[in-house]
Amino acid sequence: MLHRIFIAINLPERIKEKLLEYKNKWPELPARWTTKENLHLTLAFLGNTSDQELVEVCALLERVGERHNPFSLAFTKITYGPLRLRPGQAPKMIWAIGEKSTELLALQNDIGETPEHEASPLRQGSSEASQPFSPHLTLARLKTFELQRMELEEIPDISEEISLSFEAQSMEIMESQLKRSGSQYTVLQSIPLGNN
Repeated sequence: MLHRIFIAINLPERIKEKLLEYKNKWPELPARWTTKENLHLTLAFLGNTSDQELVEVCALLERVGERHNPFSLAFTKITYGPLRLRPGQAPKMIWAIGEKSTELLALQNDIGETPEHEASPLRQGSSEASQPFSPHLTLARLKTFELQRMELEEIPDISEEISLSFEAQSMEIMESQLKRSGSQYTVLQSIPLGNN
C-alpha cells in the first residue's frame, strides 16, 4: 500500500489560533482558509511511500531526531505566497513566513542528507524539491477566478509583521489523504528532538 508522506513540525494550539485570527482582517479576500488542525510547517515531502519504506523512514528519522535538540521556531510575517512571483503572476496563497534559524535549517538539511542509505526514501523525497527551503505555513489558498474579477484597488495589500514563536520539541511523520472536503492530515509518528 502506498501512502502520501511528508515530514512536518506541528504547532501549539495557541499559535494556530493567533494565526487564524488574521482571516478576520481581510474578510473581502476570496480565500479558503486552512483549518486549525491542518496548520503545520513542512520540512520534507516524500510523496508516495510503501509500507516497507515507511518503516525505514521512521527508523532514519529517529536517528535524525537524536542529533538535534529542541529549538525556538519563530514566524515573523504574513504575506502573499509564493514569495518569488513571475511578472504578471498572481499570488496563490497567504503565507506565514518562518525565520531561517540555524537549528531549523540544520534539521531540514539533515533530513535530506541521511548518510545511512544513499537510496533511502528520505533522500529520494528531498531530491524532488527544486526550490531552496523556505519555511512557511499556508494560512489560506486564494480563489484565483474570484480574485481576477476584483478591481486592483479592492485587493488588500498583505504584508503584516508578526512575532509568534514556540519551542519545537518534535517532528512528525504525516500522511496526506485527499478527501472531497480537501486534504486530511494524520500524524503517523511523532519523533522527539534530542535524547529525551
